[in-house]
Amino acid sequence: MELRQLEYFQMASRLRNITRAAERLRVSQPNITVAIKKLEAELGIQLFDRSQKQLALTPEGAVFLNRVELALRNIQDAVLEVNDYKQLQKGTIKIGVPPMMGAYLFPRIFSSFQRRYSHLDIFMHEEASMSIREQLERDELDFGIIILSGASNRLQQLPMSKNQIVCCVPADSPLAKKKSISMDDVVDTKIVLLKEGSFLRQTILGRMKEAGITPNIVLESNQINTLKGLVANGVGITFLLDMVADEIPGLKTLPLSAPIFVDVGLAWKKDRYISKAAQSFIDFCKDLLKEKTPDDVTEQSNAPTEKKSAKTVK
Repeated sequence: MELRQLEYFQMASRLRNITRAAERLRVSQPNITVAIKKLEAELGIQLFDRSQKQLALTPEGAVFLNRVELALRNIQDAVLEVNDYKQLQKGTIKIGVPPMMGAYLFPRIFSSFQRRYSHLDIFMHEEASMSIREQLERDELDFGIIILSGASNRLQQLPMSKNQIVCCVPADSPLAKKKSISMDDVVDTKIVLLKEGSFLRQTILGRMKEAGITPNIVLESNQINTLKGLVANGVGITFLLDMVADEIPGLKTLPLSAPIFVDVGLAWKKDRYISKAAQSFIDFCKDLLKEKTPDDVTEQSNAPTEKKSAKTVK
């Protein structure tokens, strides 16, 4: 039984698709198919039920996957720990960042961190917030800079800023004359929204469902500037965090009548081994928070309902 066979089996199980697993691991599809068949022959069981349209684990396969996940995690942690002793001045950090954080918050953090730790490499993976949470729990990422609200208790959290969700409307829209926006105000209004997997999207759609409103979503994008541009050109309204909802010509930002506040910050798996490189990033973020002035903290803890950009790490 080879380590590579277990890695191929693990990825195929997670993605439920041999082709996608091959793409993720950057190997050919036949390599994964052959490896899994050899693994099944060695174990004397069938790991996958191939009668289904989508690749599905057999009961034996599910039991085996649980053990494989634990074994591979222990091996990964062992390698990280050994590398810490062997290579104290080098290291890599894999971090997941949603589009909103990637465009506005992460560049400030990255540039400051790089100046202090130029010997460490950061690999950024841009994904939706909910997807990043899942990848953290599967040990595919070291960190995520995400919306922490509602995150699993299996994730360690370091809050960095408090923000509120605001509504962006065309400046010439009747909605622009309002002081705040309620869910009833957007009935039958065209909406441009972040794509599936976004915590913000999930939250807004949840509020609309509670109000008995069926959203009229006309376009979806994970590009913040695209969403704002669509609103400014009268295509529809959108919902964003106040940190990124700076007004541009043709767009007006309004608070929600029933404000929704969220914490943004750093998250990582609780029971995962923390390498020295990863620990340096945690310590760096904590130092940034200590550098904030008392006014910064007060402004965040008493965030106004009127539109005002929340303070973030500088």
